Amino acid sequence: MKQPNLEKNETKVKKKSSFVNLMTPQRKISKKVSILLGIFSFVIILVVWSFITYEKIVGSMFVPTPGETFKAMQTMFAAGFWSDIWITVYRVMLGFIIALIVAIPLGILVGAYSPFAALLEPVFSFVRYMPASAFIPLFIFWIGIGESEKVAVIILGSLPQLVLMIANNIRDVEKSLIEVSYTLGTNTFDVLWKIILPKSLPNIMDTIRIVLGWAWTYVIVAEIVGASSGIGFSILQAQRTFQIDSIFVGILTLGIIGLIVDTGLTIINKKLFSWNF
Repeated sequence: MKQPNLEKNETKVKKKSSFVNLMTPQRKISKKVSILLGIFSFVIILVVWSFITYEKIVGSMFVPTPGETFKAMQTMFAAGFWSDIWITVYRVMLGFIIALIVAIPLGILVGAYSPFAALLEPVFSFVRYMPASAFIPLFIFWIGIGESEKVAVIILGSLPQLVLMIANNIRDVEKSLIEVSYTLGTNTFDVLWKIILPKSLPNIMDTIRIVLGWAWTYVIVAEIVGASSGIGFSILQAQRTFQIDSIFVGILTLGIIGLIVDTGLTIINKKLFSWNF
């Protein structure tokens, strides 16, 4: 007669232990659970958005319904919104790649060698606190309102962040690994290339992923201030004509592109450095 009660108690204990395991700090969860939770978060956002708009809690003049936004998206893509997306992606990637080519060697030098840190780190720390958007009027005056001005804004906004964060990635390598390598007879050149860089590369990839997200904010500001194409320009045009649904389309497009790029970089990082995960 007690058997059913025992089974119920065991089921409760299992459910409780499963929940506790999921909520253990820094405990890894399965890929399936991770994907389901990610999808669930977007479902919640969609439900809340639908509720506050369809129930008229917020007027459509301020927040369009999902249906209105979808119709605006169809209209914009039929009118050639793809070209605006392409030019924005091109500007971001060109500026960011140029910044990355310069930042990686500088970040390694600043992080690994104290003389370079003393020489360069104060300068990049100084520039880092200057908003890239504040330089747009100067860049327009110096360069004009062509593609070079947008790319320059992205480089200025990304480069200092990349250098300083890559330098910190280099410094985060455990000192014990370096000391052991010297004890085993490794020279200073091999310590950098065979110990420090391999250990810090996964974190450098994470840094690249994070700063690339910031680069998108710089290009949108540049496109809003002085441009005749791009997602930022489309958002500005929609604002001037009070097309709130088109503004939402532009913002959501940025989020979707960012999510795709971020997911891609995360997958690449895990593939290249699987031993670090």
